[in-house]
Amino acid sequence: MHEHRQAFSAHLTAYAEAHPDEGEVAAGFGEFLRSAPTVFERAHAAGHFTGSAWLVSADGARVLLTHHRKLGRWLQLGGHADGDTDLAGVALREAEEESGLVELVVEPQPFDLDCHWIPARAGEPGHWHYDVRYVVRATGSEDFAVSEESLALAWKPVAEIAADPAADESLRRMARKWLRRLG
Repeated sequence: MHEHRQAFSAHLTAYAEAHPDEGEVAAGFGEFLRSAPTVFERAHAAGHFTGSAWLVSADGARVLLTHHRKLGRWLQLGGHADGDTDLAGVALREAEEESGLVELVVEPQPFDLDCHWIPARAGEPGHWHYDVRYVVRATGSEDFAVSEESLALAWKPVAEIAADPAADESLRRMARKWLRRLG
């Protein structure tokens, strides 16, 4: 567990160097990482780390999104770490569970960082999600299965997300990053 925390800290430093305009965000994630030993657990009341997947098609032109059942919005796949300090592994596991896809490959370095507030609901107090997003690639069949966590799943063209002012801002940011990366 300790080595995953150290590797994650190094990944945050590398992320800040690669994305200087997001240095403060990466620094905030680092501070949160050092704030308590329980930051990877749901029970950490102030908030916790989550792992998400920017799940791209084999050709890189599309991303698989979920119409999230609880939030009612189109978002990337992902979920709680539940004590797992390997957030790339969390993102991969969540992508597999929520899409039914197999033959997925995760990149070990964070692709995007997003801290967002989760409002109180059903006896759960409001809290922060320190969401670390990883690129996950589909290398096999792209025929997905909708899980009970989703109202629907859909492969969406990345270029359309980047240009859609109605899309979630963090999705648009990831789409722009992805398009820059593709060149």
